Amino acid sequence: MELALGIDAGGTGTRAVVAESPDHAAGPWRIVGRGAAGPGNPISAGPAALLEIAAAIRQALGHRSPASVRAAALGLSGTSALDDPRTRDRFSQMWTELGLTCPMTVVGDVLTAFVAGTRSPSGAVLIAGTGAVAARIDQLAIVRVVDGLGWLLGDEGSGRWLGLRAVRAAARSFDSPFATRIAAHAGVTSCDELVRWAQALPLDAIAALAPTVCAEARHGDPDATAIVTDAVRRLLRTLDSLDSPGPVVLAGSLLTADTPIRDALLTTLRARGTEVTLAGDPAEAAAHLAARTQPAPRGASPAPTHP
Repeated sequence: MELALGIDAGGTGTRAVVAESPDHAAGPWRIVGRGAAGPGNPISAGPAALLEIAAAIRQALGHRSPASVRAAALGLSGTSALDDPRTRDRFSQMWTELGLTCPMTVVGDVLTAFVAGTRSPSGAVLIAGTGAVAARIDQLAIVRVVDGLGWLLGDEGSGRWLGLRAVRAAARSFDSPFATRIAAHAGVTSCDELVRWAQALPLDAIAALAPTVCAEARHGDPDATAIVTDAVRRLLRTLDSLDSPGPVVLAGSLLTADTPIRDALLTTLRARGTEVTLAGDPAEAAAHLAARTQPAPRGASPAPTHP
């Protein structure tokens, strides 16, 4: 049986999926192996990312022969990391050491998120997790991207954006019930301590405030509700700036989990008559993209390629 390999290499973890070709041409590919490992984004994790990607692939392959893999796709945030010749060489070496002979196609994680939510080849995807970005997709190609600029310049409506707004609100009204929740998360007891905590830029801890903000908004806290309402407005503005026809896929933890942000976006988009779906597993989507490619000749260069 021929296999297709899909990898989702993110800043917090890596997942790999192996799919087996169907018994007949019209049949669906069947997931036969899964693997998981640590952070696989070379921009944030450095060379150690390749070790995590390799570990996830080995786990997904199990006892299956790497030579049976006819095509592979890697979904990666910040594909520009592979513009560095040294990083490309490391990827090629990893590929060879794994015994894989097919080329590895590298695609942006916004494309795998889109494919994880729809069968349509064209449309839009809005992602809000730690960061936030939207992209217009045309025939499975990314043709426009909005935001995704990082916490300092953008990522409006993201988890880190929520956390930063929460800390600011708490610092300005430290005697509020909302500030009490934020201070507890930060492990501080005064406004001065909260300011010092924030100025040290504990970005992961700030982003981790997003569930607190969403929970407090659910309970009607005015500060949290105002932050969530503003996040929804900004995410809609990001999506609308794409001016994209077709379906919209919502992806990322804030938009696929049960959050007030997801609920508000679904309500607004459906009221417009927009077809909207939630993204599933991006590693499965990467395997689906790999399965769509033509089989590569045995012995082809394993260097990562961009479609």
